[in-house]
Order: sequence, then C-alpha cells, then structure tokens
Amino acid sequence: MNDDFLFTDDEGEEEVGYEKSWKVLIVDDEPEVHAVTKLALSDFTFQHHSLEFISAYSGAEAKELIIEHPDTAIILLDVVMETDDAGLQVAEFIRKEANNQFVRIILRTGQPGQAPERHVIINYDINDYKSKTELTAQKLFTVIMASLRSYRDIMSIEKNRVGLETIIKASANLFANHSMDTFINGILRQLTSIINCTNEAMYVTSLVADDHLVDGELVVVTGQGEFADLEGKKVFEVIQPNMKEAFDHAINDKDIVYGEDFIVAYCESHSNHRALLYIANISEELTATDKHLIELFTKNVQIAYDNVILTQDIEDTQREIVMRLSESVECRSEETGNHVKRVAAYCRLFGEHLGLPIEDVDTLVLAAPLHDVGKIGIPDKILNKAGPLTPEEMTVMRKHASLGYHILAGSERPIIKAGALIARDHHERWDGTGYPDGKKGKDIHLYGRIVAIADVFDALRCERCYKKAWDAETTIAEIKAQSGLHFDPELVDIFVEKYQDFEDVLKNYPD
Repeated sequence: MNDDFLFTDDEGEEEVGYEKSWKVLIVDDEPEVHAVTKLALSDFTFQHHSLEFISAYSGAEAKELIIEHPDTAIILLDVVMETDDAGLQVAEFIRKEANNQFVRIILRTGQPGQAPERHVIINYDINDYKSKTELTAQKLFTVIMASLRSYRDIMSIEKNRVGLETIIKASANLFANHSMDTFINGILRQLTSIINCTNEAMYVTSLVADDHLVDGELVVVTGQGEFADLEGKKVFEVIQPNMKEAFDHAINDKDIVYGEDFIVAYCESHSNHRALLYIANISEELTATDKHLIELFTKNVQIAYDNVILTQDIEDTQREIVMRLSESVECRSEETGNHVKRVAAYCRLFGEHLGLPIEDVDTLVLAAPLHDVGKIGIPDKILNKAGPLTPEEMTVMRKHASLGYHILAGSERPIIKAGALIARDHHERWDGTGYPDGKKGKDIHLYGRIVAIADVFDALRCERCYKKAWDAETTIAEIKAQSGLHFDPELVDIFVEKYQDFEDVLKNYPD
C-alpha cells in the first residue's frame, strides 16, 4: 500500500464514509467565539462532507453533549469557563468517564498562564493546544484538517478492529449456521474498511443460511449500512429493479461488474449455489489494490459458505439415518414412526424448560429416537403380543434396554453415545425399582430420566396393541402419582406446568 492511499490532497481523499457530516463541538462561554469559529469554517469540506457544529457554553453542558453525540470528531475546548480548569475537567471526563478515545480534543485558551502547555500535554489526553490569539482563519483551517485526517484514520483502524474481532469470534464456531452470517458480515466490514469505500454492502445467495430456499431467487444472507437487518429478503425487493441487468451479467459471466457507483461481484463456488457481493454508493474510483481485495473476497468467501452447506448436509444425513433406523424398529412393534418423532419433540420441551445448553438439547433430541433400538433383538411374538406378557416373556422384553446399549456403546459420536445412555437408562425408575441395573435418583442419566417420562406419556395417550389410549386427565393423574417413584419429581413438575405444550406435539404428529 503506497502513501497516496492514505495521504492525498483534500480533493483526492479516498472515501471512508463514516458520517454524512463531521461533527465539531465548540465549547466556550463566549458566544462571539462560537460565531467567529462557525463563520471561519462555514465553507469547510473534507471528503465531500461539511461540518456540523454543536455548541456548548459551559463545561457541564459539554459533558452532556459529548454523551449525546459520541460520534463527534473534534472538540474545540476552552480552558477557563465557569471555573479556571473547567475545560481540563471536560477533557478528563471525555477520556475516563465517557471512555471516548476517538474524538480529537483541541484545547483553546485566552489565558495561557492559567494552564501551562507542557503541564496540560503531559497530564491530559489532548491532541492540540492553541492560544486563541494564534488561531487565525488559516491556522484554524489547518488544525481542523489535520484533526479530521487523524480522526478518519483512527476510525478506520477501529472499524478494522471490530471487523477482525467479528471474524475471529465467528471463526471459533464457523460451521454453525448462525455464526456463518456473522463471519461473512465481519469480512464485509473488513473489506469495505480496507478499500476505504462505502459501508453499504451485502452478500446474497440463492440459499439462505437457515435453509429456506426461495424458488432459486437471490436472497440477502447478510448486509450492512442500509442493507442491515434484511436477511432472508429477496434482493430485488430491497434494491432498485434497474440493477437486475448488472446482477444477471455478473451471474452469467461469473465475473465482477464495476458500475459508476456500485460493484456486483460473482463469488466463485464449487456448488450450485449462486452467490454475489454487492457494494452500493461508491463515490470514488477504486484503485488497483481495492479491486484486488474484492477479487480475493469473491474467490474465498464462498468456499467457506460451501463448507457450511456441506457440513449441514452431513448433519441432516446423520439425523435422517437415526430417525429412519428408529422408525424401522417401531415398525417391528407395529407402532407408527410418529412415536419417535413425538418422543424427540417432548424431549426438546423438557430440555428447554430445564435450561440445558442448546448443544445438549440438540444432542438429546437427535438421540432420543434410539431409545428402543434394542427391540430389534426381541422376537415378534413377544413384541407384538396383544395381551399381558408372562414373567418369562417380560424377562426377555426387558433385555431390550441392555441390548440397545450394547448395540450403540463404543461410538465416539456424541449422538450415538447419548443414544446408548438413553437406551440403557430409559426404563430405570427414580425409586430404584427399574431395569436393567436398578439405578436410583440422579444416578440415572438425565437423558434417560427425560426419555422415561416422554416415552410413558406417549404410550399412555396413544393406542397400542395391548391397550386403548388414555384420556388427558387420567394420564396427568398417573404421571403425578409416579412423581418420586417412577419419574424425576422436577420433570413431573415441568410436565404438569407445561402440559398443553405436550398435547400440542401429540396433535401435530398423530398416528
């Protein structure tokens, strides 16, 4: 990057575009100083933006206004106002209490002896110190120009820092759908900041991150500036229709379209998902460095997004295999596949109301359908017997818990490991009279305790080969009666309190 990229004449300054105007706070107890300052700078512009003046006539008022306007670029601050050191107190307030390290503070004084320059510069975080008598119109112009350049560069560094921090945070969990949008948004911040252009940008694709396909149409994945908070919206509902030609050209040619004040860049992909970068309202001609950075973005960002889609596809495949395996087991016992779907949904209700981490809830929900996988080893004549089982048949039936555990045990995959624990423990009872190991209380794995009550509730409320469906009132009474005996009392309390949620699941997945 050459020096001209950062430091050029005012007319050729590269556009940063932080504000529509640069805010200048004038703090002085003499109204004439305000009037003269505004007059001297009335035609001042920097990067095509004028100055917006804010006036404070005391230190106390200045403190209020700096809180109200944290985006102030420059403060022209008088030292002596209501007290001899009012201005110095304001400077200290800005840096320490308001924690504003960005605004440039220019201290002005008509009584230099009241605040010696060396002492002030050493002990207060100010950026310039001027006597009012030496601030001619030309010198005021010069100090404002220098301070705005400094403020611009500081804000550019801050924007880079925020963008980089966003990327780092998102990369820690890059392949989670919610963080992919954050990751791309962070890269957009970095890109628009580094090339010193507008922050009106968005990343669009034919597939949004939450898996909603919008008929192949381009939709917004993430955006900033005027395109912020438009995730999931169709692109041509939020931008001008006359941009469609540029978008079509970028897609068909798989290239970057540079317009007079916009960019539409096709993002390379190994998948069939079309993706584009759109940057609007560009007021300066892009340099060769800018274009190189845009090309790097388009070549690399979609690779990350494709990996997320691939990971999601793998997870969906794993979820479907588990569900189909569980449904096949239920088919052997002449129960519908909706039983395992309902049990999984009940488990989500329990997990959420217990306040479990979302990762644990998801693992529980995905593993719960495996609770009866051991029934694959139980003979049909016992599994589908219409009447009561004999003691010998019951002994065989109870083996399905241990059998299910041994089928799944030994895997290092979280879902399969959880499925093994659930298969083993979902017939244990809180009072220790369950099987296969007679565990008691919290010695029973939480997942097993949850699936136990979910499975029994579903069995009671649905018709089985050996019984009719129970009504809601009788079911609630039975589960309440089993609190502290069969079921964990805390789970029973949740069940009773949120009973209608469980009934809604039953209605949504009928047999």
